[in-house]
Amino acid sequence: MNKETIEALRQIEKEKSIPFDLLIEALEDALHSAYQKTPHAVPFSEVTLDRETGEIRVFELIFPPGQEPQLEDEETEIDTSMAERQEITPEDFGRIAAQTAKQVIYQRIREAEQGIVFHEYSNRIGEIVTGIVQQSDSRYTLVDLGRVEARLPKSEQVPTERYEHGMRLKAVIKEVSQNPKEPPIILSRRSEELVRRLFELEVPEIADGLVEIVGVAREPGYRSKISVVSHSDGVDPVGACVGPRGSRVRMVVSELRGEKIDIIPFDQEPARFVAKSLSPARVREVILDDENREATVVVPDDQLSLAIGKDGQNARLANRLTGWKIDIKSETEMNEDDTVYTTAEAEPQVVDGRCHYLGVGGKRCPNAALPGSLYCGISSHQDLGG
Repeated sequence: MNKETIEALRQIEKEKSIPFDLLIEALEDALHSAYQKTPHAVPFSEVTLDRETGEIRVFELIFPPGQEPQLEDEETEIDTSMAERQEITPEDFGRIAAQTAKQVIYQRIREAEQGIVFHEYSNRIGEIVTGIVQQSDSRYTLVDLGRVEARLPKSEQVPTERYEHGMRLKAVIKEVSQNPKEPPIILSRRSEELVRRLFELEVPEIADGLVEIVGVAREPGYRSKISVVSHSDGVDPVGACVGPRGSRVRMVVSELRGEKIDIIPFDQEPARFVAKSLSPARVREVILDDENREATVVVPDDQLSLAIGKDGQNARLANRLTGWKIDIKSETEMNEDDTVYTTAEAEPQVVDGRCHYLGVGGKRCPNAALPGSLYCGISSHQDLGG
């Protein structure tokens, strides 16, 4: 060991952000382990490394008679304050150190790096990061984030995507592990949080808090639905997310490799929200069962397949976005069920703030009536009011 070793450790401190003292301690521990494996090693010893010159010195620790510490194993720490030190540095210790310490030092450096990475990234779970694909195998795809490598497990990959070497991609940090055998940062491309974070990057109104993403429902690689609300008068939440000529949503779709995105305006009135969540289908009626959080949605016959979606995808996403169990029926199906629709004219027109529309079995619509009207905002209910 020499001064060049100290300079190398200083360079590692600068490039890897590992404290110099931590590296010195790791090196001293490694050299001590190497000495203890030599044939003539004494029971109690200490190895020091000069922080200026890089000189290595081995000392025998001589304790007062009867006060020698009991060593249960190699990891046992002993109190050396009462011991005298006598230098016993072997002549060939430099060669031994070079042969045995290198691997241990690298291991300590890796452990220190992982500790720093864990401390830094464990507070960033849910954040979006950008990386370069390095390689893929049957377990995960390796992604270079710059200072550290991350892994994108198969379970967090989108089945319709292919990750080629050198490809730049965005993902969210799902987890940070302390497994020394694998890259510590676990990424996700399947998470609904990725859609949310991408819109935060592209839409200034979301970053500024003027528009909020209330909910996200996603089937990765195929379709997502997001509900948005404005917290500022004059700001259209859907328009802000779409952007001029669709530029903002197009950037998100591009990053998601063509995944379709429906942007739904959030509504406090459940019937309206359920109806809008089935976009792009047009809805005629929404009949709510508040106790069971179930909604029966009536759509024109030519909109039934669009409302349900391919393999039920549109209905599933609407269900998850709204939190309501949605049953979609066509107008013909409702007629075949012999459902009797009556109007509020069959009962006194009492203005009580609730919609007067009567639905299945004479059940009254639970929605609030619009100001100055007996009916809620659903167009077919308004039609009854003339």
